[in-house]
Parts: sequence; structure tokens; C-alpha cells
Amino acid sequence: MKSDQMSSAGPWLPLFMQLQDQAVLVIGGGIEAQRKINRLRKHGAVIDVVAAALNAEMQSLHAQQALRWLGAELPVTASGYRLMIVAEHNAELKAQALAYARHNGVLVNAVDDPANCSAILPAIVDRYPITIAIGSGGAAPELARKLRSQLEALLPQWIGPLAQLSADLKQRIRARLPQSAQRRQLLHWLFTGPPARHMSQGRAELARRALEQALADPALPQSGSVALVGAGPGDPELLTVKALRLIQEADVIVHDALVDERILDYARRDAELHDVSKRGGRCAFPQTDIHALLLQAAQAGQRVVRLKGGDPMVFGRGGEELQFLRRHGIDLEVVPGITAAAGCAAYAGIPLTHREHAQSVRLITAHGRHSVDRLDWRALAQERQTLAFYMAVACIDQVQKQLLAHGLSPATPVAMVENGTRPQQRVMVGTLGQLADLAHAHALQSPAMVYVGEVAALAAQLGWYGDAPLTDSKLSEQMAAA
Repeated sequence: MKSDQMSSAGPWLPLFMQLQDQAVLVIGGGIEAQRKINRLRKHGAVIDVVAAALNAEMQSLHAQQALRWLGAELPVTASGYRLMIVAEHNAELKAQALAYARHNGVLVNAVDDPANCSAILPAIVDRYPITIAIGSGGAAPELARKLRSQLEALLPQWIGPLAQLSADLKQRIRARLPQSAQRRQLLHWLFTGPPARHMSQGRAELARRALEQALADPALPQSGSVALVGAGPGDPELLTVKALRLIQEADVIVHDALVDERILDYARRDAELHDVSKRGGRCAFPQTDIHALLLQAAQAGQRVVRLKGGDPMVFGRGGEELQFLRRHGIDLEVVPGITAAAGCAAYAGIPLTHREHAQSVRLITAHGRHSVDRLDWRALAQERQTLAFYMAVACIDQVQKQLLAHGLSPATPVAMVENGTRPQQRVMVGTLGQLADLAHAHALQSPAMVYVGEVAALAAQLGWYGDAPLTDSKLSEQMAAA
């Protein structure tokens, strides 16, 4: 094909090369050559090196007979070499090596010199036996490495062992299921069903056992699962990698009001979304109905994500849901999220602990009058600690009254973070004596976190996200003007 007729795919054909017990010639004895050798050794290559001298690590490999040093002269013939790596700064030796490769018809990779390469070593994501190679034809190697890093984060380590399990039982699968449609169904179940979940939870033997049982009875059971997943305080980029993967794979997502809509956009377009929010203090969707919904979907063989704002095990009733699902024998897992106390404080510039101000932090729910009445206010009014109140907007006056009544100074710093980590985040900073007035003056709305303690004052100095905090001095001016 003429160059002007070249496909838009470009001149480089991605190709995996078998290097186990194959000879590779490396030119160079410095750090670049060493890095290539370390990579070649992972793939079982037999390595010869041409260099005037070897660095310390390569000398050690030579002493261990992990490579063969041929000195500074190229071999008479390149017969038997599958690949040459030229990682040599000496211009004369490099030119000789490149001419030698061309003359002998050996594929050559010249480090940082794509114009003289007939082979390129791509950036690799290794989940053996699954391997992903990313190349740019030498045009943008840094971008290829960046893409590799992103894929490394997205692909869990257990993908490789799961693929190996499929390979180990490949012949049995083919013998038991001669029809390709049946095999595809089984493999889909293998890579998305119970074996995959067992492998992701570090239970490789259970994964193998589940596959062997399925081969004994190819009528695959309807085996669903429920994952309790923390969506974090709002910002979608605060999701864990595992949470994102489960959201994208879910057949059913049961979510609450605190889950940011941008996170729900990650769901498959054909996934069922169930909003079970409890808004304005009203329990429109009782917890018993949530239990029934989770159970029904899992028993129908669906992959269910119970998606909760923050962390599902911190004031999220996750424990109750786990107990219910466990009693009914449902396969389950928990993916923690960044709880609102930590996420909102971080975005507001509030360290929850600080050597000079607070040695402990308390996470407190102030949801409803009965919760407030049951709190140990005497313990909460102690100094040198940080109090982080969840769901306190509706009873902010009571929180202020109780802390003052039990001896906490009116001058104690406070901060309120509304819609923390989201674009509409607002931060209000003042003192305990001004807490309720500050909240009412700025019409504090849920969701919001309330922080009490010396560290709260640091928001005025350390806040980095969104608008500058509304301070007590601004409140005083507004109240005086009113």
C-alpha cells in the first residue's frame, strides 16, 4: 500500500511478542538499559548486553547469571535475536547498533528515538493474563503513561486471577457446553456474577467452587447481590474506584437524597433507579420498604447498589440493612465512602484534629429532638475536642443551648458547611454564642455539617474551595444594619 493510501490507524500495528526463553540484545549499560532489562526479565527473555561498562545493578544481574555481558563489541551475527534494545548514549556505538539491526533484519527499539525504531515498547497495564498495551507511536509517551495510570486505577487486581480461572477450566467449559451461546452465558455469569464477587473479596477458592458447581449444573441460578456503597459528601471525584465500578455495573440502584445527581449519571442507561429519600423529616419510604426492595431485587438475580451519601456505616442505617440481608442469605459487600464530617471539613479548610487545638473528634447525629435529648452534653462540652454534628439544621438552637448550659464557652469557634464539596458550598464561621443567629441570618439549609471547637476558626484562614467564609464580623455588621 502506498503511504498516501495508509489507513487512519497509522503505521504501527499493535502486536504482542512471545519472549519466554527468547534471546534479546540490549545495547547500553546505564539506567535506561537497566529499566528495559528489568521489564524484559518479567517476560522471561534471555538477555545479552553490549556495553563498555555496566552500572551496579546490571553488574549484580550479570553476577547472578540473569544476563550475559558480551563486552563492548557487537556479535558477529544477530542470528537468533528476536529484538534489539538500543539504550546507548555513545553516538558511535548507537549508530553501529542501528546499522547492525537493519542489516540483520532484527526488530529494534531505540530509546527516545522513535524515528529509528521498528518496534516500540508500549505503556503496559498488567493484570496477567490480561494485558493492556498503550502506544502513541513515540508521539506522546507521557500521555500514554498518563492513560496507563488511569487504567491502572480502574482495573482491579482480581481481574487477572478471574481470567486465569476461566483459562484453567477452559477445556471443561467447552466439553460441558459445546454450544457457543451457552458458553457465552456461562462466561458472562463468571465475569459478573458470584465468582467475580468472590474473587473481588479475596475468596479465590470460593470463586473456583462456584464455577465448578455451575459446570456440574449449567442451569445457572438467579444469584443476585447487594453492595452498600458510600457516595461521599457530594463531589463525584471523591468516589472510590470500587464505588464507581459497582455503580456502573449495577442493574438496580437504590439511593437516598444526599447522593449528588452527577453520581447517578454514572449509572447504566438501562439501570433501575429507586429514590428512597427521606425529606423534610418525613419518612415517605419506610426502612422496611427499603429492606423489601433490596431483597426482592437481589432474589431476582440482579446486582443491586444501595447508594448512600457519605459513608453507609456512619449514620446511614447500613448496619440495619446488613443485618436484614444477612438473615436472608443475600450475597453482600460494603464499600466505604468519605463521610460528610471529613469531606466537608476538608473542603472548608477545617482540620478535624490539630496538635494545638484538638486531640479527638466526635461524630454526632442531631436528627430529631429525641436524638438531641439522649446526647451526653456534659461530655460534649469538654474542651480540646472537635464536635461534628450531622443533621443539626432543624435543631441548631437546641445544640447551642445545651452546649452553653453544660459549660462550653460562648467564645468557642463554630463553623457550618452547607452543601459541602459541591459547587454551591457555603461556609459560615463564628462563635458558639452566635451559632443560632448565624444560621438563621444566612438561612442555613440541609445538607449541612456543624463543627464546634477551636479548629473551626481555621476555616477563615485555610478555606480553599468556593467563596470565602461568611464570618461573625459580617454577621455583626448585618445585624447592626438591620
